[in-house]
Amino acid sequence: MWLDETLHPGIRQSLRADNILHREQTDHQDLVIFENPDFGRVMMLDGVVQTTEADEYIYHEMLAHPPVLAQVAAKGACENVLIVGGGDGGCLREVLRHARLRATMVEIDQGVIDLCRQHLPNHSAGAFDDARATIVISDGAKFVAKIDERFDVIIIDSTDPIGPGAALFTEQFYRDCKRCLTAGGVLVTQNGVPFLQGDELAAGYRKFKKLFRDGAFYVMPVPTYNGGFMALGWATDNAELRQTPVAEIASAYNEASLTTRYFNPEIFAAAFALPNDIKRLMHSGC
Repeated sequence: MWLDETLHPGIRQSLRADNILHREQTDHQDLVIFENPDFGRVMMLDGVVQTTEADEYIYHEMLAHPPVLAQVAAKGACENVLIVGGGDGGCLREVLRHARLRATMVEIDQGVIDLCRQHLPNHSAGAFDDARATIVISDGAKFVAKIDERFDVIIIDSTDPIGPGAALFTEQFYRDCKRCLTAGGVLVTQNGVPFLQGDELAAGYRKFKKLFRDGAFYVMPVPTYNGGFMALGWATDNAELRQTPVAEIASAYNEASLTTRYFNPEIFAAAFALPNDIKRLMHSGC
């Protein structure tokens, strides 16, 4: 059978589902995990592809390593990371490859974690059981509004701004995240595919510029996600952070003894070099 993704009104992407491993309506969303001959195991939430075994490493490496390595280069250490969302465990896995930090992951849906542990175990690769990880089942927006703890990096590994994920794209949420950052800390967000979700990127940039000294985006190609480059948001009061020299990122990368499939120190610099159409989108509402 074939399963359709209908995130974008003018495009329909179909993935062949050779074997439906699990399907249910959780407390928050419709979840299905199935096997595809090209992408391996695939998870969809509310009809939108979230992650696949074949290409998840690109997305998760780019979420985790640029902000953590930049903080190590700037401060000499990155000690405390908050992940909002990320129930498949891939971002947590990559963050915990940095041996000297602790990570808190806040996921709204326990069912996502349980099913990904069972059907997508390579995503987390044991990260949920790591002693340095704290898993909180809660609404991420409410969590950052109340917690007193401070983090060097906050990563928003969210769904698109529909359903439960909508609250994670608001100005108030970003304001609360800033309150939870250490001095010079960095917020990284999932910001969709600019070619098809330009309004989302422009709105995010307006909010970043209002709240932080430096708001930007960096990009990566993820084959699963229709429409070309995917953008990740970058917001911090340390305006020099994304200008960190490649040699300093390389030093932090080597010190961490990382083995990555997509990310490398040169990509840290290259990912922030945006094409003109994305630059125009960023500034369209400013």
